[in-house]
Amino acid sequence: MLAKLFESLYLKVFINIVVTRSKSIVYTEMCSHKGEVVKSEEHTFATTSVDTHLQEYIGGIAKESPYVYISLLDGARSQGALPACSNSQLSKFIDLDSSTYLCFENIWSFYTSKAELNHYKKVYEKTGLDFIFSPFVLLSHFFKDKIASYVSMFILVEDPSLTVAIFENGKLLYAEHIDMQNISADTDMMLLEEGEDEDMDILEESSIDLESVDVLDDDMLDDFGNIEDLDEIEEIDDFSEAKDIEEELSTNVLADEVSSSDATRGFNEDYQRFLMIQTSVNHFYKDPRYESKFVESVYIADSVGVSADLKRYLEEEMFLSVYVRHIDLPREVCDLAKSELA
Repeated sequence: MLAKLFESLYLKVFINIVVTRSKSIVYTEMCSHKGEVVKSEEHTFATTSVDTHLQEYIGGIAKESPYVYISLLDGARSQGALPACSNSQLSKFIDLDSSTYLCFENIWSFYTSKAELNHYKKVYEKTGLDFIFSPFVLLSHFFKDKIASYVSMFILVEDPSLTVAIFENGKLLYAEHIDMQNISADTDMMLLEEGEDEDMDILEESSIDLESVDVLDDDMLDDFGNIEDLDEIEEIDDFSEAKDIEEELSTNVLADEVSSSDATRGFNEDYQRFLMIQTSVNHFYKDPRYESKFVESVYIADSVGVSADLKRYLEEEMFLSVYVRHIDLPREVCDLAKSELA
């Protein structure tokens, strides 16, 4: 009783961090005990680590209340999700002695590496971390109503990665996390100039080496806060087909307004993304470990502003129905953190 009374006297402060290729985005919400957002702000720092400015900024916000929750979106290269929860099934895909995983809603699992989590522990040692969220969990949260329907592919586009997952009626069939940083500038030109077969070889070389995934013991996992109760995630607003179509149109309009230099860069990146997605789908169809089913639709959560080219590639080359929606990653991470405490 006294704890509840004491908690009602202070704001809950949610500090949410998303690290991109070259910067860190910090989004903060201060909420009343009733869950109302009293104040929110977002700042971007030109660092992928925790420098003095970022540390002082987080420290200053943390002084606002004794109830502070710091969350990070997992950007590990060696991470993924699997259509199983039991050790015997998971061992068909990864080395269980060199990876840590959690089961989501007793249906599928997501994993990441001990090395990456140890890195986070060192980087955020002075600020602390309460939650580390998998992009696969975020993706399933963002498209929750769509995932519960027919076979579809869902893609989270980040800088510099792709999170790909195929669901049927809420059941995960296939997933892959793809790191675009493994593709050099020289490879950019090769992707544009060489044939499709050679493109596939290049992308396969840049895929995640599951043998290198490490394990995190239970004590170390506790240091990062509670990330196990993800099955209590609250439902989000329904996505209507009309909104999907509207966002497709807005994507096309925005693509027409960019400068020629930006368009060229966007073409290269979106062509890379297309080839990676194509390779990922081929893995799903050909690997006997997965329950392969024909994919007709793809839903893209776009955090970087992809051009209309990506949509066109997927439609014309893979005959997919494509729906593109903007996603604000730091705010989605904040929603996940709040759902953990609900």
